[in-house]
This record gives sequence, C-alpha cells and structure tokens, in this order.
Amino acid sequence: MHSHDPDFWQNWQPTMKASLCFVRQGGMVLMIRKKRGLGAGKINGPGGRLEPGETALEAAIRETEEELGVTPLNLSQRGELHFQFVDGERLALHCSVFTADGCAGDPVETEEAIPHWMQPSAIPYHDMWADDIHWLPGMLEGRRFRGFFHFDEERMLSHHIDWE
Repeated sequence: MHSHDPDFWQNWQPTMKASLCFVRQGGMVLMIRKKRGLGAGKINGPGGRLEPGETALEAAIRETEEELGVTPLNLSQRGELHFQFVDGERLALHCSVFTADGCAGDPVETEEAIPHWMQPSAIPYHDMWADDIHWLPGMLEGRRFRGFFHFDEERMLSHHIDWE
C-alpha cells in the first residue's frame, strides 16, 4: 500500500502529533529558521511535538513561547498536515496548523530558532520543506485545508490537499 492510494490515508494512524503556529501582524508573518531537530536549517513556523496530555492548541502556544519568547494571540486552527516518511523510523506525523493574530512580546533568538518577520510574498519556499509551497500560500489567504504528504527523507514523493 502506498500513500498516493486513498485507502492508505483512511487507515493511517500517526506515530507522532505536532503543531505549527504562524503569527500574523502588520501584514507580516513570523517565521523561524530552525536550529535543531527535524527540519534543522529550514524556514518554518514555530512548532513541535505535543507533550503527553497536551492539546494541539496548547502545544502551538507553548512551542511559540519556547522558540521565540512571544505568546501568540487569538489562535485559530487553519489546517491539518499528514506526513508519512518512508525512511528511518517510518515516522507518521500529524500536525495541526494554527494562525495567530499578533503576539505579546518581541521575538528573540533562542537555542531552537532564529525569528524572521516576512512579507507573505517574500517567504523563501526554496529554504522550506517541499510541501509548504502547496498549502502555506492558501492558508495565509485564509483558506482551511487538509494536506497529505509522502516523503523519503526530504524528498516529497506524493501530495494531495483538500481545501474547504
């Protein structure tokens, strides 16, 4: 069974759950350059795995605070990402994606991330995971989505997005 087969995703179960948070403020979006862990060196939104007993919303807030020293405000879940990695531990990752309307505090560099405020039109997709170009622009325009992605290491093998 392969991840481009719809039956694959009907029976799919994640081995890890995570969240991402994209803070929007003054026409800009707060991105990070990740310094360690899965995706180190890439541009993304702050986020990471859920702790035991934690909701995706709680994780989005906590991870943004830990990675950038700011508290995101007025969060709204915008989408879900489903990733199947065929390499290594065969990671199956479910990620809840949130946007925030501003933040309390000023972003600072931490051991985990370097903050960058960016114009949506200037987001460097060439420095990001291959899936991001397929869903992030639509999400930043206000669309809700569910994305399904199959990766071999950092190479995307297949993808499908359902837009609401």
